[in-house]
Amino acid sequence: MSLDWTLIGPALTIVGLLCLSAFFSGSETSLTATSRARMLQLERDKVPAAGIVNRLISDGESLLGSILLGNNLVNIAASMIAGQLFERLLGGNSVLWATLIMTFTVLIFAEVLPKTYALSNPDRFALTVARPILLAVKLFAPVVRAVQFVVSGTLRLFGARVDGPVLSAHDELRGAIALHHEEGGVVKDDRDMLGGVLDLRDLTVDDIMVHRKSIIMIDADKPPAEIVTEALHSPHTRLPLYKDDSENIVGILHVRDMARALHEADGDASQVNIDALRREPWFVPETTEVLDQLNAFREKREHFALVVDEYGALMGLVTLEDILEEIVGAIEDEHDITVEGIQPEDNEQWLVDGGVPIRDLNRALDWELPDEEAVTIAGLVIHEAQTIPERGQVFQFHGARFEVVERRRNQITKLRVSVSPDDVEVAS
Repeated sequence: MSLDWTLIGPALTIVGLLCLSAFFSGSETSLTATSRARMLQLERDKVPAAGIVNRLISDGESLLGSILLGNNLVNIAASMIAGQLFERLLGGNSVLWATLIMTFTVLIFAEVLPKTYALSNPDRFALTVARPILLAVKLFAPVVRAVQFVVSGTLRLFGARVDGPVLSAHDELRGAIALHHEEGGVVKDDRDMLGGVLDLRDLTVDDIMVHRKSIIMIDADKPPAEIVTEALHSPHTRLPLYKDDSENIVGILHVRDMARALHEADGDASQVNIDALRREPWFVPETTEVLDQLNAFREKREHFALVVDEYGALMGLVTLEDILEEIVGAIEDEHDITVEGIQPEDNEQWLVDGGVPIRDLNRALDWELPDEEAVTIAGLVIHEAQTIPERGQVFQFHGARFEVVERRRNQITKLRVSVSPDDVEVAS
């Protein structure tokens, strides 16, 4: 029995074209789903195909145009040959059967199957197809450029914008971190730390500084023995010295310098020369970006700066530890004074000091209260209420409930916060 090559030849051609269609479909999915960051790392690790992948995805429009062109060519060619083959086999009903069978075959074997595999193994698939796809891009380049010209002209005709990406690189990173956290790939602490690094450029030193009301200062006109006693009883190693007025900062006393001088004076605090020990104060504007301040700390090899406003008035102080805490969370050592800024009453409500920064509360409770208009939780309540609330007043906004528990003069000192029963999306 002889083989009928007039039928087998077209059938094999259709199979080959369907394989090419599957190749183009899987390539499209893998090259769009692969991570540019991973490919960049693989390229640095001297994986040759990774460099080709990066070249391809850097010009996404040409890549997509070439793949779609190749895919449409092979699909149309396969359909035409199948139509002719079925016409010889079935006669009058050939068009209907060819359409049904080719649609099913292309859908399963040339679209869903290769794309499913490519989604499961995007990096491996992309590295495998990189070289042949690069060849296809070069081969189809003239046609693709003509297609791009027609497409861009048509879009401009209808007033459509074809600008670049809307999101910045920082926004893309934030979105990727949030997505991986929701999917369980990044734990909360890692998400907070990575987010803290990205937030440094969006913050200024007045967002993280210690307010001047909370600064421990020492009067430089006091006797040396009193100054030494106050410094030794302070939980801090760097203390501002002032004269006449707390706004008039004349220097910074470092406890380590004082201890060395005290040792040289055989423990006689009255013989310590405070003026000789004080260091020059470093003043920075309150509008300084936190990232710039971090770089300045590194360049000057300093850990401590005083924050002033546009009039030169003292607003607070910022330390290297304050900046690091924005990244890694609160840092406590054996010399820190523990402040119960956030105290849980039960699983649904907390007692919060009014001076607790909104960012710290968000990080602790995994909330998303806005911090654009206020720095502290008390400031947020005052901003939203548009008044200084009385003790016992209750407010609900941004998905949370705030009850004023304590107030001293015009300052809210303690609040009871909980998730609002009417709007629970604040909690994650």
